[in-house]
Amino acid sequence: MSPRSRRIALPTGLTYHLLEWGAGDHTLVLVHGFLDLAWGWAEVAERLAERFRVIAVDLRGHGDSDWIGAGGYYHFFDYVADLDAVIDRVGGDLVSVAGHSMGGTIVSYWAGTRPSRPARVALLEGLGIPEASGDLPARARGWIDTWSTTARTPKVMASIDDAAARLRRHDPRLTEARARALAAHGTRALGDGVAWKHDPLHLTQGPYPFRLDAATSFWRAVTAPVLYLDGGASTLRLPDDDLGRRLACFADVRRHTIPDAGHMLMRHAPAAVADALATHFTLD
Repeated sequence: MSPRSRRIALPTGLTYHLLEWGAGDHTLVLVHGFLDLAWGWAEVAERLAERFRVIAVDLRGHGDSDWIGAGGYYHFFDYVADLDAVIDRVGGDLVSVAGHSMGGTIVSYWAGTRPSRPARVALLEGLGIPEASGDLPARARGWIDTWSTTARTPKVMASIDDAAARLRRHDPRLTEARARALAAHGTRALGDGVAWKHDPLHLTQGPYPFRLDAATSFWRAVTAPVLYLDGGASTLRLPDDDLGRRLACFADVRRHTIPDAGHMLMRHAPAAVADALATHFTLD
């Protein structure tokens, strides 16, 4: 099933790109992770579209959504505000949300900000990173220095095949066919080759670290039932004791592990992920 491609204008002036599958009264909005794009959900979305209307978004500065303009930056809560605007425009009366990795954290913050809006929430290894203490003034200096010197012209790769090979080097569980499909959707022609569509500014470290005390205040405000999915072979899983404390912040939460999947669950086990999500999003 091929998705429909849409572009919608947000109040910020940015234009977002969406992929849409299926139809129905219950809309699922899927949010990708860092340096990924809406097409990363394709194999999961195709399966979910048998029962739901499914929309996958390209976050700002990713995929075919707009980059921020000169002088701007990608602060984390910009994504939360964008998600709110997207759901306001395309979510309909009955909406559930799922997010992977960074996208899961965005979804969890949004669900705490608008607790009456989502019917269900799913987080795929998306409850933030391990909290790290550090020298905040030094981090701010680093952010200023790299922000002001980062070139926003992406590096050129020789071909889509080269881009696919790079994906597989970073994700050995990714099949050759899936890698090439993601590379084709995730690159654009540039010079004599191709370049990733995401804004290189994302590769700079922001001025604010992940703060667990702030995150938990949002998680405690979530009232919708939450499904937490992780990969049994993931190298980015939170330690069980830390994860347990974070999950305990939600009023209604269930955890499910996909045994043979790594961090990129949607790529490694799309059928198992789709089955788990469909069960969770089916309302009694």
